[in-house]
Amino acid sequence: MKRSLIVVESPTKVKTIKKYLSSEFDVRASVGHIKDLPKSKLGIDIKNDFKPTYQVLETKKKVITELKNAAAAAETIYLAPDPDREGEAIAWHIAEEIDGNKTIYRVLFNDLTKNTMLTALQHPQKLNLNKYEAQQTRRILDRLVGYQVSPILWEKVRRGLSAGRVQSVAVRMVCDREEEIRNFVPEEYWNITALLEGSEPPPFEARLVKVDGKKARISNSLESEDVLKRLESAPFIVACVEKKEARRNPAPPFTTSKLQQEASRKLRFSAKKTMSVAQKLYEGIELGKEGPVGLITYMRTDSVRIAEEALSEVRRYILEAHGKEYLPAKPKVFKSGRNAQEAHEAIRPASLNYRPFDIKPYLTNDQFRLYQLIWNRFVASQMNPAVYDRTTIDIEAANTLFRAQGDVMKFPGFMTLYTEGKDDNGEENGAEKALPDVKVGERLKLLSLKPEQKFTEPPPRFTEATLVKELEEKGIGRPSTYATILSTIQERDYAKLDGGRFHPTELGKLVTDLLVKNFPTILDVAFTAGMENQLDMIEEGKLKRIESLQKFYSTFEKDLKKAKSEMRNVKKEETPTGLVCEKCGSPMVIKWGRNGRFIACSGYPKCRNTMNFQEDENGAITQKPPAVTETDIECPDCGRKMVVKQGKFGSFLGCSGYPECRFTMPFSLGVKCPVEGCGGQVVEKRSRKGKVFFGCSRYPECSYATWDKPIAEPCPECGAPFIFEKYNAKKGRYRVCSNPSCAYSTAKAPTS
Repeated sequence: MKRSLIVVESPTKVKTIKKYLSSEFDVRASVGHIKDLPKSKLGIDIKNDFKPTYQVLETKKKVITELKNAAAAAETIYLAPDPDREGEAIAWHIAEEIDGNKTIYRVLFNDLTKNTMLTALQHPQKLNLNKYEAQQTRRILDRLVGYQVSPILWEKVRRGLSAGRVQSVAVRMVCDREEEIRNFVPEEYWNITALLEGSEPPPFEARLVKVDGKKARISNSLESEDVLKRLESAPFIVACVEKKEARRNPAPPFTTSKLQQEASRKLRFSAKKTMSVAQKLYEGIELGKEGPVGLITYMRTDSVRIAEEALSEVRRYILEAHGKEYLPAKPKVFKSGRNAQEAHEAIRPASLNYRPFDIKPYLTNDQFRLYQLIWNRFVASQMNPAVYDRTTIDIEAANTLFRAQGDVMKFPGFMTLYTEGKDDNGEENGAEKALPDVKVGERLKLLSLKPEQKFTEPPPRFTEATLVKELEEKGIGRPSTYATILSTIQERDYAKLDGGRFHPTELGKLVTDLLVKNFPTILDVAFTAGMENQLDMIEEGKLKRIESLQKFYSTFEKDLKKAKSEMRNVKKEETPTGLVCEKCGSPMVIKWGRNGRFIACSGYPKCRNTMNFQEDENGAITQKPPAVTETDIECPDCGRKMVVKQGKFGSFLGCSGYPECRFTMPFSLGVKCPVEGCGGQVVEKRSRKGKVFFGCSRYPECSYATWDKPIAEPCPECGAPFIFEKYNAKKGRYRVCSNPSCAYSTAKAPTS
């Protein structure tokens, strides 16, 4: 008989944990949440202190039966889901379902190393009611908003839309940034740079910084010409030479948001991909004969704390691998953010025994790159600073001041291993700029004066990295939610990534506008951040769940009633276009549909003529010509580029040299046919009745076909080579795994 039962979330963890523990421990997985609020109704008793009604998930009934049987055979039960609020909720729900008078403990595995697990089991804890209350509050808030606001959007705009307490605020931030860009008025300014030479080479550049004792502000070409005339024959005299040592300190080890930002900048990973890869590194990777090994600490954290044992280990490694000049006298201690959960550590390698290149053969390319990033950042964070010799030269000429600044690296320090990426400016490369040795009072030779016209630029659109940064700085969401937020706003078609930057869709702007006007409180950034602080206070035992929910709902209920009667009904709107239906002669109008705005005949349903349209800056509307997208594929007949075209049977590739060259080929979705041994590609087709479907390019040799659109992305749950995109009126667009035995789905009833 087993003496103890350990329950974790993931089956992958089971293998890793079993490797370190004796046969006295039975290790089982809940495979995520086992209970949730019902999908078909609100599930919150508003009049009875917002009491939630949880139901056992249909797909987890077998799991619960197995857990009950295992618990019956055990003396002690250790609940070890992830060490965050969601993990705490899973632990409580498992405890509720496992009947009996067994001793139940909560254990937190910050990493899956033998020492961490044994220590946690030797010092088990009680289930944390406050943390569970915080998770319940968040879940109830999201359900109240999602299940009561979304139906209003269904009625007023279209079915399948969703609103969310945090999701909608993120979309608003993207829309507000777009509005800033649209309203931005560029201002002209001029820079003037002098190319100078002293008695010794090399020549160097200095920029104008002051005119007549004031900061240089040159607004137009006339002012620039005035300054240039003043300087034409003026002597350039060295007024000041300052040399000093400058130091640059390393960044702290990763938190969740910083990992997502750096992985976006350096690896071009989406936040969702970063978390999926990190999850696998945390749960365990098969390292040959050694078996599964958890390589990193828990990846959902806002703390930069490092355990004492890890500090000792990394200091030994730095001394051994880099030398004593790289090792600080004392370990570096970093300060976490104001609301950080210090019970967690920063993201770091679980053990420095597993060096990235040593275990590279066992990792996928993505796993290796992310693990190396985490490793380098952690080790660099405990190394000595980089040291520069910084020289600043001030030069006076005709009552103006020019300044040149140069850095020469004296000691690379942590930068031998790692430099932090920069938003919108690429990665810092530490490029040196040496200045010549000049003396105060020395007259310099003017080689040229270069005036340069510039214009102020609008704020840039958000990348995934900068949006996560903005969410974190504004206090919107928490480490466990950033990736979900970014994925959801794209899956709901409220924003799209174009060129790596978020653009709000027409639908996103419309829904945001409606929500801001009708629900100003829940769409307020400061209010949403305040709710996150309240959740933290509930977890700390400083605030009661009921108190927080009642305060929120008193305002929300009023907005809800008002929105039901007063929100603009977009469904019924028909905007005149000035165009006439080519089929029946009736006026054409703009309407909103499932895929956004379109032009339709006002004679509907007698006439069903529709068309896509485009609108210029003056609001003039014209029919949109068919889109032609060029590809990198060369035509095998003539060598010209192939383009994506639309035909009677769906998308296909045609030669851009048409009609001279009429070569065509099926349009591949980048997904290999799943039929074993086929070797074909899945392509878009159209049935005889005009309905789009997807089938094998080797038809009729292979008859594989599906109505669901395959997406060339691996399943984040089971790793299947592709997933399906589905649509229905209630759920909107969502994705499921192509493997029938995998339960992965992004389908959500109307929640955040």
